[in-house]
Amino acid sequence: MDTVSKEQRSRNMAAIQSKNTRPEIYLRKLLFARGYRYGLNSKSVPGHPDLYLRKYNTAIFVHGCYWHRHEGCKYAYTPKSRMEFWEKKFAANQRRDVVVRRELAERNVKYAIVWECTIKKMEKDSQEKEHIMGKLENFLISAEKSVEL
Repeated sequence: MDTVSKEQRSRNMAAIQSKNTRPEIYLRKLLFARGYRYGLNSKSVPGHPDLYLRKYNTAIFVHGCYWHRHEGCKYAYTPKSRMEFWEKKFAANQRRDVVVRRELAERNVKYAIVWECTIKKMEKDSQEKEHIMGKLENFLISAEKSVEL
């Protein structure tokens, strides 16, 4: 049973953005402050990544744990109402993510996935922020093809 009315749930869902989300803006500011330059939602790169660093041929996706089903994450819960609808919706999102990753690999584009819960940890803990940013910066100059943070 949902704990809010249908109207309130509809307003909540309508307020969810796909671009310029708080976690995405936070990561953009960190990267920009460190001297990295990027394009936003590049239509020429499969999946229209949140950030694309042309110099490093790297796409960065800031994935919401809920929508992209971050395995083992407390934010990736399934609503109790209309479970069949949500399971289909989440499965479609996951299939699309697999297709995008395959297309990026075919084009030799590196990609990083930064999960929403990671951003939340970075916001709370400066040591965690430096640790994650170090991992991301190392990935950019490495020969690795992908990383999840």
